[in-house]
Amino acid sequence: MSEIVTDNIERSQYELPVAGQTVFARYRRKDGIVSILHVEAPVALRGSGAAGRLMQGIVELARTQNEKLVPLCSYAAAWLRRHPESADLLA
Repeated sequence: MSEIVTDNIERSQYELPVAGQTVFARYRRKDGIVSILHVEAPVALRGSGAAGRLMQGIVELARTQNEKLVPLCSYAAAWLRRHPESADLLA
């Protein structure tokens, strides 16, 4: 099964279903800028790379939607620092 990050606009969060559970990132969006507030993986998925795959999907969505990212969450900020190829998306 393919893992696809979706944008749950009603809940203001990106979601990635993994093994019957959901990894998510809450955000605030305004004027083409997405502030990532919190990234969370269920305990059973921590250390599996699921949150990193979520972040990669968020980057891909931001790129296709011509949006910029502001990582307010420490995990999102650290992930983006480790992936300098995404630096052009930082607001």
